[in-house]
Amino acid sequence: MADRRPEEMLADLRVEIDRIDAAMHKLLIDRSSIINTLIAIKEKQGGGSAFRPGREAAMMRAMAERHSGLLPFDTVEGIWRIIISTFTYVQSNYSVHADVSAGDAAMRDSVRFHFGFTVPFLIHHGPAAVIAAVNSSAGDLGMVRIDSGPAGHAWWNDLVGADAPKIIARVPFVERPDHPAGMPIFVLSKPLAEAAARDVMIRAVTIDRWREPIHVALSDLGAEVLGSAADGMGLSLLIAAPGSVSSDDLIAAFAGAGVGDMRIHDVGSHAARFDYTNRVASSF
Repeated sequence: MADRRPEEMLADLRVEIDRIDAAMHKLLIDRSSIINTLIAIKEKQGGGSAFRPGREAAMMRAMAERHSGLLPFDTVEGIWRIIISTFTYVQSNYSVHADVSAGDAAMRDSVRFHFGFTVPFLIHHGPAAVIAAVNSSAGDLGMVRIDSGPAGHAWWNDLVGADAPKIIARVPFVERPDHPAGMPIFVLSKPLAEAAARDVMIRAVTIDRWREPIHVALSDLGAEVLGSAADGMGLSLLIAAPGSVSSDDLIAAFAGAGVGDMRIHDVGSHAARFDYTNRVASSF
C-alpha cells in the first residue's frame, strides 16, 4: 500500500464509489419491485390508504438514531423523504395542496423537501382553501402552517366532523437547529382508517371565554394551546395533548379551571417529533 501512487489509490476509490452507487440504484429498483407487488396485494384486498404516518415516523426515527459520519443528516432525511413520498405516489397518485398566504418561499421549500418534485404541488391562499381541496379530492394531502390563517380565524373548525379532513402529521418530524425546511406545518388528509400516529392528539375546543387557570390546567396534562380565535359560539382553541390524555381528561381540566359548557372534537393526531440534537423523542 505504501508503494502505491496516489493516482492509483484514487482510481481504486472511484471504482469503489461507482460500485456503491450501482448498488444503491439496484436497491431502489428492488424496492420498486416490492411496491409493485404491494399494489397488487392491496388491489385484491380492496385498496386502502397509501399513507402510513405511523410507519413513516418509526422509519425516520430509526434512521436518525443510527446516522453517523460526515454526511449531513439534512441530506439523508431529504433523500429518504423523496424516496418514501415518490413510492407512495407510485402506489396511489396524489397531489399536495399548500397554503402560501403567509409567503411562498418557506412553504415551497417545505413541500419540496418533504415530497420532492414528482408529487404535484398546488398552491392556495388560506387554510380553508387547502382543506376544501383535500376534502374534494380522491386522496390528496394538504399543508398548512400551525400558526396559519388570518388573525381571528379558527381554521381548525373546518376539520370537525367524521368525514372532514384531519391532521395526520406534523413536519419537520426530526427537529434540529437550522433545519432546511424547519417551518412547523400540519399535514392533512382525509380520515385514515388505519396507520394513524397517535402520540399527540389534536383537538378543537370551544369555550365561552378565556380564564387564566386554563394555562395551569393544560400544563398539568402536558397539553398546550396552538391557536385561539373567537367564533360564533365563543372562543375556539386548537389544543395538542399527549395521546394518553383523553377528551374526558380535557373536560375535567377545563371544569377545574372554571369552564362550564364546552364542545370538544378530535381533529387529528401525529407522531411525537424526534429531537436529533439529543436523539430523543420530543413531547409534541
